[in-house]
Amino acid sequence: MELRQLRTFEAVVAHRTVTDAAVALDLAPSSVSEQIRALERDLGVALFERGPRGMRPTAAGERLRGWARRLLDQADQARRDVAQARPVMRLGALETIAAVHVPALLARLAERRPDLVVEVRSDGVRDRLLDAVAAADLDAALLLDAGDDLGGLGFGAPAAPLAFLDLDPVPLALVAAPDHPLAAASRLRREDLYGQRLLVNVPACSFWLAGERLLGDRVERVRAGGVPVMRAWAERGLGIALLPWFAVADRVAAGALARLAFDVPGLNLRLVWRADREALPGMREILYASAASDGVSLPPPAGDGAAPR
Repeated sequence: MELRQLRTFEAVVAHRTVTDAAVALDLAPSSVSEQIRALERDLGVALFERGPRGMRPTAAGERLRGWARRLLDQADQARRDVAQARPVMRLGALETIAAVHVPALLARLAERRPDLVVEVRSDGVRDRLLDAVAAADLDAALLLDAGDDLGGLGFGAPAAPLAFLDLDPVPLALVAAPDHPLAAASRLRREDLYGQRLLVNVPACSFWLAGERLLGDRVERVRAGGVPVMRAWAERGLGIALLPWFAVADRVAAGALARLAFDVPGLNLRLVWRADREALPGMREILYASAASDGVSLPPPAGDGAAPR
């Protein structure tokens, strides 16, 4: 039993003849007749009594009449609901950057795609975000990374066709208490930091990995905790901390922390998605809206001669 057969059935009930129903539906009379016969075969009953005055529903036809209207109404409601539904982007984000960088991205999306609903899922574990993108449980994820390849900061990526784009730079700063011996130096070299206590979180933390790239193993690691804990311990003189500038700028301005005169390469705010999902309706437009900013554009779609990054 098909929806088109039910619509044809209703038209015959309303117009009483195959010819008139065919005119109303803009179909050939033979097509109308065949649909009615197919519907009767499918249900195993006669739906019409055919006489000189036209076609009248049988008792079975009358019972189907109510069902046909309910089914067609539900189909139309489903079609309207789906057609009018606002597109949804399921965005994951590292908790570290969710408070600062996600609002700016949401504002960018609201400006460029006001029809878009964004569902944000923040997580403190990068691997969970990447696995969710790989499994298509998330459409995209925001994380911190460096280098020309995904995982250039030093973490592994799942075996999936993941593409990425760097949206914004995320400057880092090496900070310490204002009375720390290194705070007064006008310029520091790497060897000046050897033997210092570097406050860290966990090995998978973006700032732990950045510290590994920057300082190697010649600096003592002291497990502290997340960004707020590392910042608080640095203020108390318990060590130096490598943190995002957005997390310490106000404390440096207030004189509670000192920014050490050491050149620190920044990280990138990186948007990651499955390249093979770009073909889904609206997906590339959504990604473009989230990435669109001065000097930033999406790479060519997978299959256009460019390999996903």
